[in-house]
Amino acid sequence: MKVRIFCLVLLSAALSCKPSDEVRLQQFLLKGNGALKEGNTEEASRYFKEALNVDPCYADALNNLGTIEFQSNRYEQALELYNRAIVCKPDFLAAYFNRVNTYYELKQYYNAQDDINKLKASKPDTAIIYFAEGLNLTKLRNFESAQASFSKAISLDQGNVEFLVNRGTVSYYLRQFDAAEKDLQLAESINAKEPNIYNTRAMMAIFNNHHDEALVQIQKALDLSPNQPYFLNNRGFVFLMQNKLPEALVDINRSIQMDPQNGWAYRNKGIYYLLTGDNANAERLLRQALSLDSFIERIHFYMGSAFLRNGKKKEACVEFQRSEDAGDRMVTAEMTKVCR
Repeated sequence: MKVRIFCLVLLSAALSCKPSDEVRLQQFLLKGNGALKEGNTEEASRYFKEALNVDPCYADALNNLGTIEFQSNRYEQALELYNRAIVCKPDFLAAYFNRVNTYYELKQYYNAQDDINKLKASKPDTAIIYFAEGLNLTKLRNFESAQASFSKAISLDQGNVEFLVNRGTVSYYLRQFDAAEKDLQLAESINAKEPNIYNTRAMMAIFNNHHDEALVQIQKALDLSPNQPYFLNNRGFVFLMQNKLPEALVDINRSIQMDPQNGWAYRNKGIYYLLTGDNANAERLLRQALSLDSFIERIHFYMGSAFLRNGKKKEACVEFQRSEDAGDRMVTAEMTKVCR
């Protein structure tokens, strides 16, 4: 489940009787924000850059230019602009919020955590900060701490469905299925049209090899959000497990087309190639999946399987051990014997 941590923060200003440069800065900022609201990012960028011509360290303009870059998926450029905004204005919390988002997208989770800690020190009763921490700690596989962060966020905003679903998802990662279902039921009672409720239930059913039930749940998610690439990919995985390979390939390919950075979809296409005996392409796709996202579940088992079929016993055994360490419970006795 892919989520943005925060709504990106754009800064606006109200005009007042100040020195002429300050008035000009505020005018450029207001005009830039107006252009953004109309969807004209090119014009907005021009206004923000005009403000920087007046004051190269005008943090509000730097922040808003960073947001334009972020929304265009140019994360490195966004990071540079947020960094400059923070240098110019070290207590600029909005830029810290936005930089957390950017670090998260760049998979720089430890840097994101540093900024989260700064935000917590400044705004200790802000629910979204603890939600951000929960997401970040989940990526670091610190599930117990992530669960605690989500719980703190929920204590500050008890009716937030997204917080509940994410705590339920972490409970799933901890294999605490009863706790996960309790959160999902509460979330469903608040907003039954939140598709991630059913996606998480599908993930639990997949783990327990209840593939028919998984298909029911993921279809509910897709009925609510038909073009969500992660849901399509999860349905593709269920089809793989049901040996419905043509249907699986359609969903997986659609998922990749809609989100080329979705490592889970490359994992599933690698599994497809394993099931069809194309072991070279299986290894290639699984390597690509790992390069995009090391968090992907069961990736090491499938990677080990591809290595083994391609005669790379040493590499296979390393991956099988990683799979066991991750608690996948998939390595067979025969595979273990090969690695002795």
